[in-house]
Amino acid sequence: MELRDIEIFLTLAEELHFGRTAERLRVSQARVSQAISRQERRLGVALFDRTSRRVTLTPVGRRLREDLAQAYELIQEGLARARAAGAARTLRVGVFGHARYVLRPLVDAFRSRHPGGDVQFCEVTGGDPFGALRAGEADAHVLWLPVAEPDLTVGPTVLTSGRVLAVAAGHPLAERGSASLEDLADEHVVDLGPSAPEYWVASMVPVRTPSGRRVPRGPVARTFHEILTLVAAGRCVHPLGEIAARYNSPPGVVFVPLRDAPALHFALVWATAADGPHVRALAQTAADLGPIAFGEPD
Repeated sequence: MELRDIEIFLTLAEELHFGRTAERLRVSQARVSQAISRQERRLGVALFDRTSRRVTLTPVGRRLREDLAQAYELIQEGLARARAAGAARTLRVGVFGHARYVLRPLVDAFRSRHPGGDVQFCEVTGGDPFGALRAGEADAHVLWLPVAEPDLTVGPTVLTSGRVLAVAAGHPLAERGSASLEDLADEHVVDLGPSAPEYWVASMVPVRTPSGRRVPRGPVARTFHEILTLVAAGRCVHPLGEIAARYNSPPGVVFVPLRDAPALHFALVWATAADGPHVRALAQTAADLGPIAFGEPD
């Protein structure tokens, strides 16, 4: 008797109703009837008495239910332990800056579900957001959306965040205390270089303002700290996730709200070729937990 047939038999023995059994197992009622009839033919004995009004277990059916229930429970426990063991390894997950602190609830939930499993965070650079995934140096990255790469899988959204604009301490926008996307046309923003796809960069730093004015790009920077160094020197301004303002206080840099910028959505992303139970276990945990909201605009 196959495991699925055992599951059908035990569910019908509990429900004593073909329709409810089919609905519970998400199969057709015909599939349930066929499985039970096949079992009865193989055993040479009736397991259920059926009438137009009711379904009941025969004495043989009751005994079989008692015998199979314990074995089925042991099988399920064994499969659960195997799944947990499959996820029990340390995953390398790339994040921007201090997002590792915000994502602590996800790590805690993953550890609770998969004893022995863990997450080790590493740094993602805006200048090369996908390189470590493609080189197998990271199992997954937490990246702002959209990500539209044919060799990468986009998983659940794990974080939403508002945006800020990093400006030099003496900048007029620092004195004003806030900025808009229109202000970017009067400034220069960082050029993240050729390894960062234009569509992806533009979702953080638009090419044009809402009125259509072009946003000047340059100087070049690859990492978060390079960006802040250029901003502090007054050579540019740059939009960032609001997490940057919460966990950083670099000298010479002020973070002001970018009041009309839409919220950022960060998702778990991994190389499709490296898809496996470990990353899937983390993705399922993230999906069940739901996105963590950080400083999202009202």
